[in-house]
Amino acid sequence: LVKTKSYISEPQVPYFRLPGFEDIERNDIVVFNWPIDEFEDIGPPGRGYAEKPVDKKSNYVKRCVGLPGDSLAVVDGYVTINGQKNILPDRAKLQFSYWVTYKNPQDRITENQLKELYDITDGTRQYNQETQEFLIAAVTDEMAERLKNNPKVASIRRAVKPKGELERNYTYDANDRLIEDNKGTFPNTGTLDWNNDNFGPIYIPEAGKTVAINAQSIPFYKRIIEVYEGKEMGIDNTITQNGTEVMLNGEPLTEYTFKMDYYWMMGDNRNNSQDARSWGYVPFNHVVGKPVFVWASFDNTNRGLVNWKPRWDRFFTTVSGEGKPVSYFKYFLILLAGWFVFNYFRKRKKSAK
Repeated sequence: LVKTKSYISEPQVPYFRLPGFEDIERNDIVVFNWPIDEFEDIGPPGRGYAEKPVDKKSNYVKRCVGLPGDSLAVVDGYVTINGQKNILPDRAKLQFSYWVTYKNPQDRITENQLKELYDITDGTRQYNQETQEFLIAAVTDEMAERLKNNPKVASIRRAVKPKGELERNYTYDANDRLIEDNKGTFPNTGTLDWNNDNFGPIYIPEAGKTVAINAQSIPFYKRIIEVYEGKEMGIDNTITQNGTEVMLNGEPLTEYTFKMDYYWMMGDNRNNSQDARSWGYVPFNHVVGKPVFVWASFDNTNRGLVNWKPRWDRFFTTVSGEGKPVSYFKYFLILLAGWFVFNYFRKRKKSAK
């Protein structure tokens, strides 16, 4: 309402977290403070606050697919750890975008039908007039198989950027003009021919481990040295380069030892997730915790509040575990009703006295 930030920049006191009950394990879903958040709104562009404190950064929720010390790569949308394909838990359902060709383009499946028949909520994103293909987002393997068997569908194929094709990002400026950002994926130098489907390999820093620093490696660790283990720890670190030589505060830097553990967080919707592939590592001191249960879930959240539709089967479901999530919402309603009945008779009894 007052168009200003909700905190003062000075003085800043350290923030403290309660000790965790368990460690972060691979494929855990984790809540963390978005490391690159410098915006008043979680989705840039927007007015920025360059000195935003760690605990004032927006909360993000992603799956931790890479642990400290891992070597991680993405191959055709699938994560590999130290050369082995990452095996996700039973409840994890990867989603990809698919190009769909219809036998009659005028008789395509509508977005409402995609929701009703296949539980596909993102729907059709774009149409390729040259190939007459429709791009459908957020499709699981099971949905894709069912979609392929639809009598209206002629063919279906996954939308995968080939290895060697640079990721191109598109944003809009204040005047709604399209801006093409050719810096690609993390570390956003524009010199690596990586994309969201074929990425890496990349080393995930581990506390106490030392890496060689040179002109090729510094883009991966520059923000760690200057910000996460610099400015945010009250240390004035400045990285510069003199030709191929890397300098820290004016002194040659040939190796660096990490002070913290770092994690690699990715979304299960692989073609529609702004995650570590875009902005890099998550420091341990940005971790908030693990979600325990979903207390509410809505569809159509991008279409205005009046269009929100509750997904009742997801209310009060546990996040972890095996098998299909079970909703405890009806038990909550029973307990709530029981409380009102108990409270009603308690007040009657009290008034009778």
